[in-house]
Amino acid sequence: MSDHYFSADPSVPFAREPFSCEAWGQRLDLVSGSGVYSGGRLDIGTAVLFRETEPPEPGQVLDLGTGYGVIGLAVAACWRADGVPAGPGSVTGVEVNRRAVLLANENAAALGLQDRFHALAPEDVPEDASYDEIWSNPPIRIGKQALHSLLLGWFARLRPDGRAVLVVGKNLGADSLQAWVTHQGFPTTRIGSAKGFRVLESRRGPSAKT
Repeated sequence: MSDHYFSADPSVPFAREPFSCEAWGQRLDLVSGSGVYSGGRLDIGTAVLFRETEPPEPGQVLDLGTGYGVIGLAVAACWRADGVPAGPGSVTGVEVNRRAVLLANENAAALGLQDRFHALAPEDVPEDASYDEIWSNPPIRIGKQALHSLLLGWFARLRPDGRAVLVVGKNLGADSLQAWVTHQGFPTTRIGSAKGFRVLESRRGPSAKT
């Protein structure tokens, strides 16, 4: 695989890029970096995700493909603002890019959210971990087969009443992905749409392929 943001060890020289954004009414002062997805800015898809949804209820949440942590940290920040104790609400960010894992954990510490959010490489996530919700701006550009494998592998960790919320560009196959995920036993509906992006919600069905 060539050197992309979804490479484990990007070869581009590492330079930190601070920026600020707002998510669900919470200001986040973050540090992104070279070789990490959406360096120095909040990407349009994630901005649409925040605009078209409300944060999840406290529980065990997975931020799949967390990058430098923006979605998972936004969730954790909302829980803190609502006075939710650290124990009942926990966010795990999973990311193959080791540089991004480092930045996500640094951002959590800088925001005082390290007791609610922790980023890990996929192989470091406990095998028995399960989740109430999965949130993701998934790495569509890894290719269809790899994406399908990624989603099915993590959707298998959804608890029986759990859900997944994804934001996907229409021009990157959001509608076909919605149909495919539904066919795998995770009925999927569109819950938002803006600026060429679909926000999809998937639920575990009785015929889920896990």
